Amino acid sequence: MILAIAFLFCLFLGRFFYIQVIWKEKLHSLALDQWTREIPIHAGRGKIYDVRGELLAGNTAAYTVYARANAVEDAESSARTLSAALGLSYEDLLEKLTDKSKSEIVLLRKTGKETVEALAQQNVKGVYYSRDDIRVYPYGSLACQLLGFTSFDGSGTTGVEGYYNSFLAGKDGEILYETDLVGVDLEGATAAYLAAEEGMSLRLTVDRRIQSLAEEVMGKVLVSSQAKAARAIVLDPTDFSVLAMVNLPSYDLNDIPRNDLSALNALSRNSLVSDIYEPGSTFKIVTAASNIEEGLRGNPSALPLNHVYSSSRTRSVDGTTIRCWSDHKNGKHSNQTLAEALNNSCNPCFVDIALALGKETFYEYLEAFGFGRATGIDFSGESIGMLLPESIVRDCDLARIGFGQTIAVTPLQLACAAAAAVNGGYCYAPRLVAEIFSEDGSVSQTTEKKLLRRTVSEEASRILSNMLEGVVRDGSGKKAYIEGYRVAGKTGTAQKYENGRIAQGKYVSSFVGYFPADAPKYLTLVIVDEPQGSYYGSTVAAPCAGEIFRGIIDIMDLQPSEEVT
Repeated sequence: MILAIAFLFCLFLGRFFYIQVIWKEKLHSLALDQWTREIPIHAGRGKIYDVRGELLAGNTAAYTVYARANAVEDAESSARTLSAALGLSYEDLLEKLTDKSKSEIVLLRKTGKETVEALAQQNVKGVYYSRDDIRVYPYGSLACQLLGFTSFDGSGTTGVEGYYNSFLAGKDGEILYETDLVGVDLEGATAAYLAAEEGMSLRLTVDRRIQSLAEEVMGKVLVSSQAKAARAIVLDPTDFSVLAMVNLPSYDLNDIPRNDLSALNALSRNSLVSDIYEPGSTFKIVTAASNIEEGLRGNPSALPLNHVYSSSRTRSVDGTTIRCWSDHKNGKHSNQTLAEALNNSCNPCFVDIALALGKETFYEYLEAFGFGRATGIDFSGESIGMLLPESIVRDCDLARIGFGQTIAVTPLQLACAAAAAVNGGYCYAPRLVAEIFSEDGSVSQTTEKKLLRRTVSEEASRILSNMLEGVVRDGSGKKAYIEGYRVAGKTGTAQKYENGRIAQGKYVSSFVGYFPADAPKYLTLVIVDEPQGSYYGSTVAAPCAGEIFRGIIDIMDLQPSEEVT
């Protein structure tokens, strides 16, 4: 009996310990919930600024109106008053105010201050309200795919709003009212106030002026060429900060088409990060850089800088014939140097380079330039592109990769690869956010530039840049030329594929360029998807890049180069 009593005592003691210690917090929470009612205090969402401090995403005051049916004294009278003040159906309100099964009922979200002030004068028992801001975008559609938008409850859904939501959202607070068991306020009880923690704000690397400029330029070409889409990205090659991202068509962030999810998904998609395409001749920058670097390293397989490429317009590889897009001079395809091959965008010359380097060496450079992997940008939904596994690549595949076919990349990947080829060979992680800070100015987090790997030597980069400057001065990129400024770049015109076959009459026109050629500071990739009429990158995309560069020169008040080669 003593053992039995001791055992029962231990059971009771264990139960008391479980209730008082282990179960304490949960029971306290349940009790608090039983004798209090909570009105949420929504945290102010952090703002988003451009690199110069211009507001790109902010808030305007709005309120949510709540009711507690158990605390309402006269449901019919209250429903009439609320119906007049809020513009809601009397019958719906009466049904909600008489539903005693719910402790808190949302009557109206996102209403204005005037409505709440008018309601407060009526002093309707059991009705409360709290601040619930509306997200506003001062520039409407500007950088809409980059910024992204919030859901109806204020959480970030897409873009920067979604990626950095944990910083922007803050932490909600609440007001606690003491009530009896059925939810009626206790006479003389005081409310407890738990303050909300405001969200952090972001300063982007994006320059609103350059973003506006690029959108204006691409908007004009979208209309003039009757294209399916027009895109552009502007990078700083010294650290891969994103200065602008343009995806057209676009939409107004203050008037989001939420009722048409198909249209919203298409319009809100940042294709520069998420979509892939065959880059065509702009990819020849990578092939040329790889060959120049291997030549400087003394690799006997690399074609030397003074190599003269055959005048033959075709190359036969694995039984397939690869042709040059056109004769170059007076109807005759001449022997060429590498610089001339870049000027003329001659496919067979880059076939020779890819085959000479060989699969193993060329793939080492493709990996170094970041193809087949994410760039690491602070943005959700990035694609890694499409790069055939080295083990299954045939010579005909390798030959086509050399001039930008049989490989698919994101526009961001290509822009980063081009920057890493001409900035001295440094490949950084691209970034959209420069710093995260509170509204009192204290900085919580700074995003520094991050070197990922080296691609080529500074000498190879310098040689390549001189050649690409010649493309703009003398070759296919002439329409991007700016007198007095050292602009360099490469055009591209790629056929599109549908269901595994070439889509007749559908092309992607592109141009990747930068300046100053000797010390790149601004690089842009322009893509025009399915332009009608003229479709060459030299006539459609290159002029857009030239116009963007001229605009940047004006915005930044940049002086001409002392020496223009």
